[in-house]
Amino acid sequence: MPTPTPDPRPLTGEPLALDLLNTRWMREGSLQDLLTGTDGLAVWLAANGLEGRFTADPATLRHLLRARDALKAAVDGAATEGMDAVLEHGRIRPTLTAEGPGERAEFADGAWGPAWLAARNYLELLAAAPDRIRRCAHEACVLHFFDTSRNGTRRWCSMAGCGNRAKASRHYARTKDA
Repeated sequence: MPTPTPDPRPLTGEPLALDLLNTRWMREGSLQDLLTGTDGLAVWLAANGLEGRFTADPATLRHLLRARDALKAAVDGAATEGMDAVLEHGRIRPTLTAEGPGERAEFADGAWGPAWLAARNYLELLAAAPDRIRRCAHEACVLHFFDTSRNGTRRWCSMAGCGNRAKASRHYARTKDA
């Protein structure tokens, strides 16, 4: 079995919708993109536990990129038609399981699965706490996160990265002026 390619992104583990947005990030002033091909798609699917359900093929990548663009527009407060267009490719089917009532996602075309699941996850985040969907406060960062802090005041994608850079910048400005 081949060794899985490591995930190069600086922020992982966010809810599926935001993790999809975070397939673009900045490194040394240059925009990086995990989803430039099916190899990056395979990394993203594996990072989200979807590698056994969906195939890293060109059709899945094309649909996922469409969903990422629609999510970006929705998060930025722009058009929502793109999200609706992605959501048209799947549905939730109620089921009865041994444990009781359940749900199962169904897709007319399985290549839409990851894109639809990410779009659906965004709706769930909006229903749960829309004010907790945030973009990192660092001006050079493009990452998004779901604020799970107790008081809801998280500002940075990472305190070790962007938060530390902001503190260092403020400190430099204070000492320079003094």
